[in-house]
Amino acid sequence: MSRHNQSSSHTNVWRLNLVKLVFIGLVLGLGYRLADIQVIHPDFLRNQGDARHIRKVPVVAHRGMIVDRHGEPLAISTPVFSVWMNPQEMSKDTQEINALAKALNLDSKKISRMLKQNKHREFVYLKRRVTPAIVEKVEALNIAGVSLQREYKRYYPAGEVAAHIIGFTNVDDHGQEGLELTYNDILTGVPGLERMVRDSKGNFVEGGEQLKAAKHGESIKLSIDLRLQYLAYQSLKASVNKHQARSGTAVILDVNTGEILAMVNQPSFNPNNRHGLKTSDLRNRAVIDQFEPGSTVKPFTVATGLKSGEFTTSTIIDTRPGYMVVSGKSIKDHRDYGQINLATLIEKSSNVGSSKIALALKPDYFWQGFASFGLGEPTGSYFPGEALGRLPEPQSWRTLDRAILAFGYGVSTTALQLARAYTVLGNGGILRPVSFIARDEAPLGRRVFSSDIMDNVVDMMKKVIEPGGTATRAAVTNYSVAGKTGTAKKSVVGGYADDRYVSVFAGVIPANNPRLSMVVMIDEPQGKDYYGGLVAAPVFSEVMTGAMRILNIAPDNLSTTQLLVTQK
Repeated sequence: MSRHNQSSSHTNVWRLNLVKLVFIGLVLGLGYRLADIQVIHPDFLRNQGDARHIRKVPVVAHRGMIVDRHGEPLAISTPVFSVWMNPQEMSKDTQEINALAKALNLDSKKISRMLKQNKHREFVYLKRRVTPAIVEKVEALNIAGVSLQREYKRYYPAGEVAAHIIGFTNVDDHGQEGLELTYNDILTGVPGLERMVRDSKGNFVEGGEQLKAAKHGESIKLSIDLRLQYLAYQSLKASVNKHQARSGTAVILDVNTGEILAMVNQPSFNPNNRHGLKTSDLRNRAVIDQFEPGSTVKPFTVATGLKSGEFTTSTIIDTRPGYMVVSGKSIKDHRDYGQINLATLIEKSSNVGSSKIALALKPDYFWQGFASFGLGEPTGSYFPGEALGRLPEPQSWRTLDRAILAFGYGVSTTALQLARAYTVLGNGGILRPVSFIARDEAPLGRRVFSSDIMDNVVDMMKKVIEPGGTATRAAVTNYSVAGKTGTAKKSVVGGYADDRYVSVFAGVIPANNPRLSMVVMIDEPQGKDYYGGLVAAPVFSEVMTGAMRILNIAPDNLSTTQLLVTQK
């Protein structure tokens, strides 16, 4: 064999061995890599894959319902979807962005700007709580990095009728006003957690592993009776509109339990559509607005006088000549009522007679009598922003202060406080905290007057509704009513206005065995009819006529003919 052939054969063997070595190296390298992936470091790539396709997704907790005392819904949460994007994964394609903007009714430039501003984030809301039609459009587009998230939207079936009581939540379902705020911690649930798999477009695949179960919020049952709420709202609104008043409020309480059965205000608002809402419309006037109650406190003055022992039901007070001068100021009655007893004092609403009772008592004692009705203290409602009212300390009183306090000036209260005070008259002298939550039984409360004194004062208050009284328009057919009107001038800089009034009526029904107390306050009625007996009393009559029927409360003032028919 020639030297050339030997050299060629040697080269071929070397090349073949090199190929074998390379092949063996590749096999060994591949085997090592497989061992590294499967045996030595199996968790790394698995975690990397999970990081790209598996997410821990929060599960929204269902907010508890708010219902009335009969289970009628006042606030419920309905499932909705919100649209969000992951800027790191979302398509930058102009056509897809334009299509998405059209589906969401947004400006495409706004979406592009959001993408640019949030490029380092993984979660950005595009639109919260969208309609089912928008959900369908977004799903049909199937754009990478755009997803839907299940949420809940609060809905208020009673709308503006119960708006000031219930309040509302914000976009994150947190209570902002009313009882939604008061009981937010109870109503709010605890979110859960799920492990979800995403597809190549970033959308979550159905199914998933539950890591933590969501704990839904608790529901609460209110003391409110939605039937009475509607009735009171309609009547109050009609009165405010009729008299072109600035505002109005009405409150109904159960005199034995302190439960708030109805609370309405005008103007109101629709919590389901708060577009263009004014801040002043949110105010629950029944709890927050304070006013001088005028003559509605005269029963408190008489009760305090009876409790002192200085006065009896037969005591005669000389109100002649229809006015009196205290500290240089004249206190007047509508006319000269002459010598009158306490019942006539309340019936005719004598300022002079009331002032003479107050001036006959020691300041501390007189103050304690008013405080016993709960004036100047919290009602126990726990409503956010509740006003305490104002009952000045007796140490600061001048003689004139005591005289005018006897007929409702120099003291301020809320409609809720005044309605609570009238429950003391109706239940025989026990002051109890009020409640927005339904009660199974009445709380103990504290006795502040004897039942005999309260019964006597209530009997006197019946005359206010009878012919010759100041509130004949508060009468309810077949039922006895005990109440008191109040027409107070509004305080302004430098004194009291001569043409701005607060018109009030407060009463209990049925007077022979009281079940309900109600306060109606109309702020600044216009025209010549501004007296409480003409403006507020008719609202009481209309609402209580319906309430007696709704609650099936037996009549206590049937005529003889009606009694004979009933007994047959």
